[in-house]
Amino acid sequence: MIITTTPTIEGRSISEYKGLVFGEVVVGANIVRDFFASITDIIGGRSGTYEEKLNSARKDALQELEREANRLGANAVVGVSFEYQSLGGNKSMFIVVATGTAVVLR
Repeated sequence: MIITTTPTIEGRSISEYKGLVFGEVVVGANIVRDFFASITDIIGGRSGTYEEKLNSARKDALQELEREANRLGANAVVGVSFEYQSLGGNKSMFIVVATGTAVVLR
């Protein structure tokens, strides 16, 4: 399946629009990881642990988006975008949402 952020795919035409599809992943962060990430934030540098979590959540959101598009009978998803937000009173969780339009390409 072709998944792209662009509204069209070069050399292919869209023959049918199946509708919006979403991939939503909510991920919790644990206290130990938060503690070490906060130290990294204080002394500077990148938090590899959180980068790995975000990367994994983004991949999971794309897989969910693809499953939904397959369920609708699409063979591509165009116009994909991502949104990231923290959740919870102490921001102990975050959500990654992938959104796009499921289509059938010729």
